[in-house]
Amino acid sequence: MDLFYIMSTMGPIFFMIIFGLIIFTFIKGIGEWNKNNNSPKLSVPAQVVTKRTKTSGGSGNSSASTSYFATFQVDSGDRMELKLSGREYGMLAEDDLGIISFQGTRFLSFERRN
Repeated sequence: MDLFYIMSTMGPIFFMIIFGLIIFTFIKGIGEWNKNNNSPKLSVPAQVVTKRTKTSGGSGNSSASTSYFATFQVDSGDRMELKLSGREYGMLAEDDLGIISFQGTRFLSFERRN
């Protein structure tokens, strides 16, 4: 077997795998967006249990991006982790008590109780 044969066989397979992963991710994102849009908007008492960030990129000439998450615990004891904007993330502190509003997996707001 020569190198040209291997590359001419593996190249299209590799391309199809990458293309398939991109299409899968795109369809999954549309499915989650649609599910969130069809979910009811709920507002329930909750506590901020923890916060975390996830940074990706940033090596070489690429810029870094940061995703922000907070875990909320509702009165039933159930927990949910939701993605927030950096501004929303900065306004929360662990152990805050308040009313969380969300739609499916989409964070809408958090109003602190006095």
